Amino acid sequence: MMFKQKMLGLSVASALLVLSGNVAASGFALIEQSGSGLGNAFAGGAASAEDASTIFFNPAGMSRLSSNQVAVVGSLIQPSMKFNNTGSTGAALQTPGGNGGDAGSLAFLPNAYLVMEINPKLRFGLGINSPFGLQTQYDANWIGRFQAVNSKIQTINVNPALSYQVTDALSLGAGLNYQQITGDLSSAVNYSAAAFAAGGGGLLTAVGGPNVAGISSISGSDAAWGYNFGGLLKLSDATRIGAAYRSKIKYNMTGTVSFSGVPAPLAGAPTLQNGAITLPITMPDTFSLSGFHQLNDKWDLMTDATWTGWSVLQQLQINRATGANVQTVPENWKNTWRVSAGANYHYNEQWTARTGIALDQTPVSDAYRTARIPDNNRTWLSVGGQYKASKTSTFDFGYAHLFVGNTTISQNQALAGAGFLLGTYNSSVDIVSAQYTYSF
Repeated sequence: MMFKQKMLGLSVASALLVLSGNVAASGFALIEQSGSGLGNAFAGGAASAEDASTIFFNPAGMSRLSSNQVAVVGSLIQPSMKFNNTGSTGAALQTPGGNGGDAGSLAFLPNAYLVMEINPKLRFGLGINSPFGLQTQYDANWIGRFQAVNSKIQTINVNPALSYQVTDALSLGAGLNYQQITGDLSSAVNYSAAAFAAGGGGLLTAVGGPNVAGISSISGSDAAWGYNFGGLLKLSDATRIGAAYRSKIKYNMTGTVSFSGVPAPLAGAPTLQNGAITLPITMPDTFSLSGFHQLNDKWDLMTDATWTGWSVLQQLQINRATGANVQTVPENWKNTWRVSAGANYHYNEQWTARTGIALDQTPVSDAYRTARIPDNNRTWLSVGGQYKASKTSTFDFGYAHLFVGNTTISQNQALAGAGFLLGTYNSSVDIVSAQYTYSF
C-alpha cells in the first residue's frame, strides 16, 4: 500500500509541476512583453522607454512619452524539446514506449498597454499581459508518460500604474498587479504496478495484468496581488539609466484531481479518489538595471542585467482538501541572472533596425531537472525593426532564436512505478513578435 500511495502521490505531484511550464525565458517566465523590445533581446528594458510597453519593464518610463499611447502586441513562441533516450528504464509492468516526439507547443502571447497624461508631470498607464506560462505535450505512449504527458498553464496580469516627473532628470513610477493563474495537466498512472505492490500476483491478475494504466488529470486556479515600481534617471540628453522591481506573487492554488480507467479492485483506494487539492506556490520577484546611450544620430546602444529570485521555489507541497499530504517534491531552484546588450540603427526618420544578444541562466540544476521542466541556460540572438508609418502610427517587429545548452535528465522514479528517465534533450526556441502603437 505504501508503494501505491507513493506512486500515486508522485503522479499528482509531477502533474502539478507543470504549473511552472516550459517557456521562452529560463524557468517559467515570459519576458516577451513588447514587440519593440524583442529585436534588442530586451536589452535596455528599464531604460529605453520608447512606447507604452514600458509599463511592464519600468513604469517610470511613461514620463518620457510625449503623447497618449495605445500599444497592442502579439508574439508567436515555438519551443522545441526532443528527448533522446540514453538508457531509460520503462515503468514497471508497462511497455516502455518511444521518445515522446517534440514536446514543444506553439503558443500565441498577446498583450496590450495604454498610457494617458493626467497633467504634464503625472501619467496613468494600464498593462494587460501574461508573465508566466506556455504548453508542452508529449506523445501519449512515450517512455516518460508516467512522469509527464500534457501540460498547460496560463496567466493573465492586469497592471495599472502611475509615473511622476520629479525633476527634469528623474521620474518615478509604481503599479499594482492583479494576476490570475490556471492550469490543466495530465500524466499516466501505473495501475498494474500499484496492484502488484498492494496484493502481489493475485491482485495484478484481478486488475487485468500488465499494461493497465489510466490518466491523472488536474486543473487548478487562483488569483493574487503584487506590485512593481521603478525609476528613470537622465544623465545627459544622450544617456539614461533605469532600475525596476517586480514583486513576488503568492498563490494558494485550488483545484481537482481525477483518475480515469481505475480498475474495480482498486476503486476503493483513498489515493485514487477524485477530489480537491491545494498547492501553495510563489512566483519570483525580479530586479532590473538598464542603460541606454545615444551614440550619435544613427546609433543607440543599450544593456540590461535582470536578477530573478527563483530560490522561492524550494519545494512543491501538494495536499488534499482534508489536509492529508499527497507529496512534497524537492525543487531547490536557485536565483538567476539574465544579461543582454543591443543596438539600434536609424536609417532615416521612418526606419530603424535592431539587434541584440542575451545570456539567460537556468534556475534548475542537473540533479533536479524533470520532464515537466527540462530547462537549461539559453543564449538569445535577436533582430528586428521599426517602421513609423505616420506621426501617430508605428509598427515594430522582431525575431529571436534561443540556443539551449545540452540538457541532461536523470529522473529515477522506478520505486514509484514511473520508471527511470535517462537521456538528453535537444532544445531551442523561436519567437516572432509584432506591435502596433497608436499615439494620440
